[in-house]
Amino acid sequence: MNTTAKKEVPQIFLNDEKVRQEYPLMGGLDEAGRGPLAGPVVAAAVILPPGLVIDGLKDSKKTTEKSRKKLFWEINKNAVG
Repeated sequence: MNTTAKKEVPQIFLNDEKVRQEYPLMGGLDEAGRGPLAGPVVAAAVILPPGLVIDGLKDSKKTTEKSRKKLFWEINKNAVG
């Protein structure tokens, strides 16, 4: 899930065979918190199967609470790490 500070993975990395061979799994990270990093922050990471697309999985800060709850179960069902 992206935040304004993060950038999406460039398409070149998703299609580059050498990168996929060397790094067959890629993780996604999201954080939640207010203020500077020295304040209270919670971060989590997940690895999903290559090629899996979960509708609505993009930016948690732009997702409704109801959608986040649905995504939580979908992510947990499919997570490999």
